[in-house]
Amino acid sequence: MGILSTMLGIFGFGIGTPIGLIIGYFLFIYVLPTDVEDIKVHPLVEDDTETMQRLLPEIPLWVKNPDFDRVDWLNKFIECMWPYLDSAICATVKSIAKPIIDEQTPQYKIDSVEFETLTLGTVPPNFQGMKVYVTDDKELIMEPSIKWAGNPNIIIAVKAYGLKVTTQVVDLQVFSIPRITLKPLVSVIPCFANIFVSLMNKPHVDFGLKLLGADLMAIPGLYMFVQELIKDQVANMYLWPQTLEVQIMDPAIAVKRPLGILEVKVLKAVKLQKKDLLGKSDPYVKLNLRDEKLAVKKTTVKRSNLNPEWNEEFSFVIKNPAAQILDLCVYDWDQFGTHGEMGMNTVPLKDLTPDEPKVLTLELLKNLNPLDPQNDKSRGQLVIEVIYKPFKEDEMLNDTGESDTVEKAPDGTPTGGGLLVVAVHEAEDLEGKYHTNPHVRLLFKGEERKTKRIRKNRDPRWDEEFQFTLDEPPTNEKLHVEIFSTSSRMGIMHSKESLGHVTINLADVVSNRRINERYHLIDSKNGRIQIELQWRTS
Repeated sequence: MGILSTMLGIFGFGIGTPIGLIIGYFLFIYVLPTDVEDIKVHPLVEDDTETMQRLLPEIPLWVKNPDFDRVDWLNKFIECMWPYLDSAICATVKSIAKPIIDEQTPQYKIDSVEFETLTLGTVPPNFQGMKVYVTDDKELIMEPSIKWAGNPNIIIAVKAYGLKVTTQVVDLQVFSIPRITLKPLVSVIPCFANIFVSLMNKPHVDFGLKLLGADLMAIPGLYMFVQELIKDQVANMYLWPQTLEVQIMDPAIAVKRPLGILEVKVLKAVKLQKKDLLGKSDPYVKLNLRDEKLAVKKTTVKRSNLNPEWNEEFSFVIKNPAAQILDLCVYDWDQFGTHGEMGMNTVPLKDLTPDEPKVLTLELLKNLNPLDPQNDKSRGQLVIEVIYKPFKEDEMLNDTGESDTVEKAPDGTPTGGGLLVVAVHEAEDLEGKYHTNPHVRLLFKGEERKTKRIRKNRDPRWDEEFQFTLDEPPTNEKLHVEIFSTSSRMGIMHSKESLGHVTINLADVVSNRRINERYHLIDSKNGRIQIELQWRTS
């Protein structure tokens, strides 16, 4: 009977189970409630406050707040660049976190804390909107609203007392509105020297924490404790006005502050070649620093002389002695037509020994191409004396655009005189009758300086600096500033027109040392220009 019962049981299970599953399936399919209605979508009405409150956290900031701009293009850009940004951000995080960790670990008697694995995963953050601030300082301020629910893999190894424990961070969520400030803005790629990051409110941070394979966040009470602890610690370090600073480049190099003075004495030229068909040439020398937007300096013209002597001195403010080059070119002055080139050469500043005078005899060349056979022909020689005088540490100009103090004038400034610095920053609401391609013309004591021309812009920004070395304070002098618009189109009747002008008395600059103001332009409806003036003395 026992054997029979066992066989019947096995037979009943083998047959009964499939039959039961089949009967259950048909009952589930055919015995369904018939009173189920189709889902209806209702429009959201203004008085449905409960639904609005539930949806409010998910609505992008650019919808709720007009100060925030929509940045779908940025999300698309981040999505395409994310694999590369992941590597770059992780490398930056390691470099920033290492000194902080090394400073904190000794007090807890921990040998080391290292990242075994650090990747932000495949899901990029999403920007819900961005607010941008415009200030008068050389800076750009952005406040993006960031929501990131990513899949990072962060494994941290902690070594202490000969033991090693690994902790894994997974399923990270971060909701925050940081303030990102790029300053100072400079004319060197990437166009800013530092990044300052601070938080405008406590961030929302959620993550899983695995220790030895177990999720520690599942322990009752620990989840809320860890979340609040992280919020408080991050807020204490980076909640505005506290900031995290990331240096992109040396600000001193970025703003190209003056590092020294180059003094050049043009002594003479020897055996110049005659350019005129009748009579001798009338030579003079032009000097300028390559790639510097400074006025070209030139000697006097020596009439009918192929071996002229000048003995004239010039000085240049040097900002990058390792790369800057002094260009010299001898011209033949002509009363009618273009002045002809008689020869040229260069002096790389890196070849000069600081504070050591050097007399150079330069062979005049047709051009600066060393392979050009035309340079084999003798065109004469130019003799000059040069000396590079670097500033001492206490004489360095350390103005990076953040300080209102005025530095001392460099060595070589005449005793009793000083250095007048004119910085042309920007203009606004310019309007030309025929075109608006503005550039600024400065006229001071008969000397003229010009900024670059900016095409089709009513609110141009130049940020160009001009310097005038003076024997005495310009107490009774005036600076004339005029904005012109020029057209490059041939045959136009009104190829040049004035967009407005202003005359600035310099007495206040001498007494106040520094003035940074916006001036209303005369003969302009609404135009204004921002000019910064400094009077620097020894």
